[in-house]
Amino acid sequence: MHRSFVSLTVITVLTAVALLALGLVLPKWLLFMCTMAFANGLVSLGIMLLMRGGVVAFGQGLMSAIGGYTAALMFQKLGATDALVLTLSGGITALFITAPFAPLLSRYRGIFFSMLTLALSMVGYGILVKTESLGGSDGFNLGRVTLLGQSLADAWVGYVLYAISACLACLMAYICRIYFDSTRGLITQAIRENELRVEYLGGSVRHTMAINFFIAAFLGGCGGSMAVMALGHIDPTFSYWTTSGEFVFVAILAGTQSVVAIMLSSVILEAVRSFSSAYFPNTWQLALGIFLLVVIRFLPHGLGSLWSRVSPKEQS
Repeated sequence: MHRSFVSLTVITVLTAVALLALGLVLPKWLLFMCTMAFANGLVSLGIMLLMRGGVVAFGQGLMSAIGGYTAALMFQKLGATDALVLTLSGGITALFITAPFAPLLSRYRGIFFSMLTLALSMVGYGILVKTESLGGSDGFNLGRVTLLGQSLADAWVGYVLYAISACLACLMAYICRIYFDSTRGLITQAIRENELRVEYLGGSVRHTMAINFFIAAFLGGCGGSMAVMALGHIDPTFSYWTTSGEFVFVAILAGTQSVVAIMLSSVILEAVRSFSSAYFPNTWQLALGIFLLVVIRFLPHGLGSLWSRVSPKEQS
């Protein structure tokens, strides 16, 4: 176990260093695309965590929106400009605002859980659209952030945001991998297989699912904050159901076996969307749909199944 933990730590550090080095040679447009991919990958990582317990959240757009609006409001109203502070504040705010709903959501499974989370996301969208102080349907802009009190030069702002998103993605993926292999993480998988047996053995299904929801909310808020800092703008579409659908798209594409797959899937989605919108501007959604159908047909357990072991029960 100790050797496995050390190996995971070394791999995570080397991956982060490799991504930082790669960013130095990437063009600006690709830096931005990867920054958005890592930010959205954090949001989808929360969905992957919930999927391991047998539920799919269609409301992660709300978590992303809360994190994004928190970062933008802190920048505009409080004068907070540090990228790390804004990112963590977005995650913590998303956690606390959605925490009261965790006891309710932890009672439901299947389509009921999905529809409840979707309803919460759309309620949030309606509130944001009607609230003029938050910019209404147009939203509002976010200025240039700083890092550790230092202003960012024009030539380096894109790389710094990329570096923050890449390091944050590696860190959160590392923590989630440890959580997946922990007792609580294994109980989550047991809940997906047979939650009654978990209860009979003394585990608390509702408590475990509530904790997973808290983690997913925090990840969603952090990802939303990073996306807003990269875009420089926030609007209610962050909480719209189509946005949540894209996060689910990434989670399905990745599967539930690998945290690496969720980030890779997010990069693939951004690449497919960018090139499809460039060459097929009127039908890029169709291209995404066809791409997802192909993946589901030939990789029913997601990209992660290419290098992760899938049990015979999952294969059946």
